[in-house]
Amino acid sequence: MNILVVDDEPIIRSGIQRTIERAFPQHRVVLAEGPEEAVQRLKNELIDLVLTDVLMPGMNGLELMEVSRTLHPEAKWVVISAYSEFEYAKKAVRLGARDYLLKPIGKDILVELVKKMSDEIAERNVRAKESLLLKQNLRFLREAVFARWASGLDLGGIDLASFTESYPDFYLLMVHVESDTDTKLEHFIVENVMNELIASFGRGFVASIDAKSLLGLVKLERGSMAGLNEELRSCLKRYLKKPFQLLMSSQIEDPSRVPEEVRRMRESSEYQVYDHYASGGEQAVEVALQYIKARYGAELSLEKVASVVYLNPAYFSQLFKQKTGQGFKEYITQLRLEHAMEMLGESELKVGDIAERVGYPDVRHFSQVFRKKIGSTPSEYREQVRSKC
Repeated sequence: MNILVVDDEPIIRSGIQRTIERAFPQHRVVLAEGPEEAVQRLKNELIDLVLTDVLMPGMNGLELMEVSRTLHPEAKWVVISAYSEFEYAKKAVRLGARDYLLKPIGKDILVELVKKMSDEIAERNVRAKESLLLKQNLRFLREAVFARWASGLDLGGIDLASFTESYPDFYLLMVHVESDTDTKLEHFIVENVMNELIASFGRGFVASIDAKSLLGLVKLERGSMAGLNEELRSCLKRYLKKPFQLLMSSQIEDPSRVPEEVRRMRESSEYQVYDHYASGGEQAVEVALQYIKARYGAELSLEKVASVVYLNPAYFSQLFKQKTGQGFKEYITQLRLEHAMEMLGESELKVGDIAERVGYPDVRHFSQVFRKKIGSTPSEYREQVRSKC
């Protein structure tokens, strides 16, 4: 039996591991210090039992359990907490947890729990596990083929007839997560939430099409796409800790339209505003900063960026200065000039081309702003940088 222990306290993790390994040397215990590491374990290994803490930085244990149950229905979950909160216990049971233990966990209680879970898991037929592996492999193959197809890549002669027969008409859903860091945890959350909701509205599947985007195919059998769209948006706002975009296609009856429709959705995502996971000034400014950094070369007015985070421009301006220590216009100018100086020093681009790339279509205006802030013209700055090399 493979047992995953998820807890941000090293002493708790190692204590549980020692107790289990001494009592059950035949079992394998793997550790995760938080949800991100747990996600990787769940994706890469067959985990039979998960012992997870409730309160951890970022996603909590109950949220991890909730977003994992669709892709890992065979895993048994036991929730561990230092708090005897009835609401925690009630939700854990509702999500399917087999038990709810309070810290500190006595060794006898832990050994008894693992023995009980081990006996239950042993009752599973070996063929059931082999069947699960086969289903997982087929799912991965299907999603890989769909991802290549959606991106307009060659399928190497794979026949799509069985697919077109199973899905005579369908919709596409795309979720794009904006992040400057590793998005593995976000991908895991989005994939699980999308799969669960698609199953509740009909059938379909989800595939990753790049580092930040997942594409879902939905054959609607109950409810409406508007309803699915709103439920998905609500769940992602709850679980994601990063800004995201949600796009939806019209009904598709001709499968050959998929690559073109995906291209259209990608292009429209460049202009769509981001949803964000929480209200409040600090989070709103964080979303705005990510939006600005991604689009500093385009037109960026205070009103436009304020609309992205659904705030009044005057109020947003005050929040922005409180958070960054700079006025909105001052921040944009500094960001653009920093990128301009980098290009002047590292590229052979003409000054006019650089000006346009950083958001100044008028090269004369760009030179004036550059000289006022930096103390030299763009050409003089380039010469100064190169003379030092």
